Amino acid sequence: AAPPAREGDEPLLRGIFEIGKRSCDVVLSARRLRWSPILPESPTGDSSVALQTQEEIIEMKDVFSVKLKRRRYAGQKKGGTLLGITIFKCLNKEENKLTDCAIHLNNLSEDHCQSWFRQLKEILNGFQNRPKSLKVFVNPNSHKREATHIYYEKVAPLFKLADIKTDVTVTEYKGHALSVLRECELQAFDGVVCVGGDGSVSEVAHGLLLRAQRDAGKDTDYVSKPVRAPVPLGVIPAGTTNILAHTLYGIKHAVTATLHIVMGHIQAVDVCTFSTPSKLLRFGFSAMFGFGARTLALAEEHRWMPSSQRKDFAFIKTLADLKPEECELSFLPLQIPQEDAHEKDRKKKEGTKKSSKDQWQKIQGHFLNVSIMAIPCLCSMAPRGLAPNTRLNNGSMALIVVQNTSRTEFIKHLKRYTSVKNQFNFSFVETYTVREVKVQPRLKSGPDAKENVCLNAEGAYPWNIDGDLMKEASEVHVRVHPQLIDLYGVNTDDLESSQATCNCI
Repeated sequence: AAPPAREGDEPLLRGIFEIGKRSCDVVLSARRLRWSPILPESPTGDSSVALQTQEEIIEMKDVFSVKLKRRRYAGQKKGGTLLGITIFKCLNKEENKLTDCAIHLNNLSEDHCQSWFRQLKEILNGFQNRPKSLKVFVNPNSHKREATHIYYEKVAPLFKLADIKTDVTVTEYKGHALSVLRECELQAFDGVVCVGGDGSVSEVAHGLLLRAQRDAGKDTDYVSKPVRAPVPLGVIPAGTTNILAHTLYGIKHAVTATLHIVMGHIQAVDVCTFSTPSKLLRFGFSAMFGFGARTLALAEEHRWMPSSQRKDFAFIKTLADLKPEECELSFLPLQIPQEDAHEKDRKKKEGTKKSSKDQWQKIQGHFLNVSIMAIPCLCSMAPRGLAPNTRLNNGSMALIVVQNTSRTEFIKHLKRYTSVKNQFNFSFVETYTVREVKVQPRLKSGPDAKENVCLNAEGAYPWNIDGDLMKEASEVHVRVHPQLIDLYGVNTDDLESSQATCNCI
């Protein structure tokens, strides 16, 4: 007896189409579309072996659009001779790159094609999480001012192909997306998309989460238990570093990012709140205090330079003027379950001290850089991430503290990020896995007071929060909130190494 068919494998339609100039027997089920060439019988009457070897299969979960194919004359918008059906499929190429391909099922019968078209559309409409309407923000000033071109040339055509309606705002100033999100009818959209760099994405994520607090009637000044974002956020990389896009997709590639959105791939991600004792500063994913923040502050002062030039200049100048920050760090370590011996051993190597539940720890000193990251922060310069020991949604942050050392040793530490490992294997680098962090800077006094560089008139210190510069004079309290927002994409930990193939005809 034949094995029972898996659920969704029962044939819904069977018919004949021409595919790649060969007549094929095509079978559609809820799970897949499969076809095999119709071959003349062999002299022995046995064609089953040949048929079996030539069968091709498309999983319906990989299909994102289906269109009727018609021959139209120049200028003709509607009607035309029906030629068949075109199926658009998403396939995985090397290095996490997604691309689209078209498979043409040719048949001149209007009735035949219409019944197949309706059935295919019904299957596609049944997939959850696939957006039908999106609010899109495009930052025209990102990187080399290429975001508008990326959106209209690469992203919009795929949205149109997938029948996704879009409402596009090209932002005109910093905070524009924030003000639009405050007022727009968010319930009209299945998701929000940002085309830009890390700063733009962070602004949109912040706006989405602020809107969630306000809609739930919560205080937006002091946020202890934030409300989840109401819709997922899509990230189309068009900036310089694109840390969030790299972390989500493993690659900076606009078409890959677009196809993850179109396919409705959703990943819950942890978000941090950055607060002073009196107010919420920002929702965000990562922050740097010290070297990483001073570099950004200097780059912002030289915005008249081209993007890559000012970043290189700021990096070299900050390195030349390398100075530590005197501050006190308090943190609440993450408790590790007893049974997770491997994790406990790793923490031991990283230098995390044992502590009882909810016991704050303090370290004081002169630090060259302090990183607080709820996500791994992958980028081209750090292929494993700036915080490779954390994950997108494990409810923890990496606290990476670089103590005062020589410029030479500090450069060695930075260079290690470009290789695969051991960037923390230095006596002056300490890493902790934490739930909360408080950073309290100490202003120098006396003869060393002139070293308080990079501070404004109020004595505020620069912070680099997701590539955005913020200046704050008082203590900053950082908390991680597990899975607070859904992002379109996949967890880079789970990216499949197997490469999908498809004979696109």
